[in-house]
Amino acid sequence: MVVIVALVIFVIVFILVNGVSFAIFANDKRKAENHSWRTPENTLLFCAFLGPFGAYAAMKVCHHKTSKTKFLLVPAFIVLQLVLGIYLRFNHYF
Repeated sequence: MVVIVALVIFVIVFILVNGVSFAIFANDKRKAENHSWRTPENTLLFCAFLGPFGAYAAMKVCHHKTSKTKFLLVPAFIVLQLVLGIYLRFNHYF
């Protein structure tokens, strides 16, 4: 029972973090179109590290930061999270 509750909390946090990451990337794209104050790239990369699925989705949906070399790290962050998730799963953490 405790494991199920922990897993549900993990999934909720995972969805929230990726949703926030998507929102930050999409908001930065809107600001770029309006020539407004922008979110620093290091902040975007940090968000992508924490929520790479949301960041990658926003990059594709909004066509944002797709040509910047730094942001080629986003798919690497996805792979990193997948590998970490598989490791945790098979070592009985979930």
